[in-house]
Amino acid sequence: MVAFRAARPGEIETIRALERASAQRFVGLMDALAADEPSPAAVLAARIGTGGLIVAVDGDDLVGFVMFRTVEDHAYVEQIDVLPTHAGQRIGAALLDVVSGRAWATGLKGLSLSTFRDVPWNAPYYRWLGFVDVANTALTPGMRAIREEHRARGLDEDARVFMTRKN
Repeated sequence: MVAFRAARPGEIETIRALERASAQRFVGLMDALAADEPSPAAVLAARIGTGGLIVAVDGDDLVGFVMFRTVEDHAYVEQIDVLPTHAGQRIGAALLDVVSGRAWATGLKGLSLSTFRDVPWNAPYYRWLGFVDVANTALTPGMRAIREEHRARGLDEDARVFMTRKN
């Protein structure tokens, strides 16, 4: 049975390893992304400090996580990963529901994220979970700032889309 809880500082390297394992789905599709370094330990530690890092655990094993922060009036999902061995069990969807509940409890309107438009386990999957695309002409100042952060990291923003979902 998978349970969800706040991440702990001692789990940072396990979370980074999980992110590396999950990125292997991009081999052959986006090799540079598959080889990219996981989230920096300092960023993970900061999110743990603000309650913005939730993990999924199956027994003693950490099998997924979601990292988020408040951007304007939404909980912005920065990263979500599930171990390939646990794919297809709706763990990612459940992690998003946990974040949605926390967003609602703190008065936020919903979730937002930025993802690859045409990767089957990205935008199409999020649409299936109730997210809707945000037109480029409707991006908020916070979304535009995130887009610039992504460009600075070398992400192809032309291949990405912002999406939102109400709580």
